[in-house]
Amino acid sequence: MTRGSAKGNPELVRLLLELRRAARAHSAPIWGSVATRLERGRRTVPPMNVGQLERLAAAGETVVVPGKVLSDGPLSKALTVAAFAFSPAARQKIRAAGGTAVPLASLLKSHPDGSGVRLLA
Repeated sequence: MTRGSAKGNPELVRLLLELRRAARAHSAPIWGSVATRLERGRRTVPPMNVGQLERLAAAGETVVVPGKVLSDGPLSKALTVAAFAFSPAARQKIRAAGGTAVPLASLLKSHPDGSGVRLLA
């Protein structure tokens, strides 16, 4: 008998399978790393705030946050941010700075080989 995923969210389970499949098919280790980090518990991987994106990412960069993005802190750079979830205020701050907040699944479809994408964890 095989062991299933310990995650209860069916959307997350489907995304994990897609990430693993893309990592193998396109030889893109970034997607395997994102899947590994998403499989961890919420207490192990804390959410990332918009202020941390301001400090860690360069303007115009495409970044992946494995987990949730929250709205604490200012953002003055235009970034493309992909995450599993965004708070409504974080999504608004990213758009107000001229960036875009995209679901992780859509970034996976547009960058299947992981080129030009940076993992922030």
